[in-house]
Amino acid sequence: MGALPKKKITRARRGRRLSSYRLARVNKIICGRCQKYMLPHVVCKNCGYYRGRQVIEV
Repeated sequence: MGALPKKKITRARRGRRLSSYRLARVNKIICGRCQKYMLPHVVCKNCGYYRGRQVIEV
């Protein structure tokens, strides 16, 4: 048989514990070439450039 709770966990206490599991906001940066939003350390989907070089043909 598993462990059983000794006391009731209130909604407030449960909510404080579970609040750390929320999703983090995605950080976006502006592309230096086309001025569109892009993910950091990823090739820009709009122009195909990464760190000043063309990586993919768009």
